[in-house]
Amino acid sequence: GIQFCYNIQHTTSQRKLIHSLQIDIGKEQTMADPKISDLIKERKGNDVPASLEYFPPRTEEGVKNLYSRMDRMRTNLNPLFTDITWGAGGSTADLSMKMAIRAHQTGHVANMHLTCTNMEKDGDPVKGVQDALQEALDGGIRNIVALRGDPPVGEDEWKATEGGFTCALDLVKYIREHFGDSFCVSVAGYPEGHPNAISEIKDGEESKLSDSEKIRSSMFDGKMYVCKDEDYKKEMDYLKEKVDAGADMIITQMFFDVEVFKSFVTQCREWGITCPIIPGLMCINAYGGFKKMSAFCKTRVPKDLGDKMELLKDDPAAVKVFGTEFGAEVCQQLIDFGVDVLHFYTLNLEKVVYGITDKLGLTHDLIEDEKDSKSTVPIGNVVGLELGV
Repeated sequence: GIQFCYNIQHTTSQRKLIHSLQIDIGKEQTMADPKISDLIKERKGNDVPASLEYFPPRTEEGVKNLYSRMDRMRTNLNPLFTDITWGAGGSTADLSMKMAIRAHQTGHVANMHLTCTNMEKDGDPVKGVQDALQEALDGGIRNIVALRGDPPVGEDEWKATEGGFTCALDLVKYIREHFGDSFCVSVAGYPEGHPNAISEIKDGEESKLSDSEKIRSSMFDGKMYVCKDEDYKKEMDYLKEKVDAGADMIITQMFFDVEVFKSFVTQCREWGITCPIIPGLMCINAYGGFKKMSAFCKTRVPKDLGDKMELLKDDPAAVKVFGTEFGAEVCQQLIDFGVDVLHFYTLNLEKVVYGITDKLGLTHDLIEDEKDSKSTVPIGNVVGLELGV
């Protein structure tokens, strides 16, 4: 059967293949990371590896606690790669870099997010990006997620710096122009359309929706929202531009309906996008976070899921248990569909991720300790991928 690539299941040759440059835990890794695109190409058999994503915490204590958690999760799950996000408006640039290099040095294959927001340096609108890429390269990082990024904290609209980057496409082009093929470059994909391209459907228009629009439509506060077909075409055209400019793979925004992801992959292939498409999986840890994130992104919530969350909303422990059950069900459907990797937006937590892998029968009784979870909250908002236009 299809399995995750975990330490306990690796043969010596498999471990050598997947982490050919990984050194013993506790020692610093000095060689460069492999490219994720190469790891995916070299993957043998039907194993489906996990990958994990973390964000910079607000405090030094939070960072210390997260490092311990990252070490545990690396040992327990042996992720194919580990993402480190770049805070809204470049607010965590220094810490994100430090975390990514530390991840690389401790046996993770680091996949560092980089955004175009607030990257002006010494009066040069692109110098911050150039310096960040060079520091990452010098630090052994060989994988970058190219994103436009969210507006700075406290601002509603994203604004380009004069003479700087206007979108993720500009960043992909810059990386390829100035760094050649030094990095595996990932870009964001939006199965339901970018939140900025999703619009409210007025009363009486529901019956006019196409089949594809119905698949990705969502309901919030009694109102229906959807990325209309004409806008979705623009989204797909732009995604194709990013891939044609040099992106090696796509990591998707969170979704809760597997049919939405399947439709997205089908349409990508119809658009001539042939690179790996990695599903981004938001673990359901709490009712409040689930409601906030799904509303922010206008994410489609299947009726059964929405009803169940309403039923459990006053029982935090039951929400976590259900989150593991629902997550395992989604993962199994994705494995059956044939995805290359399962990418978990961990929210800097372990319990639900371990619960999912245990439910799938891939791990057993992993011990998690989340007493320190409050210290690992993010700087700014974290909703799957930073808005990676």
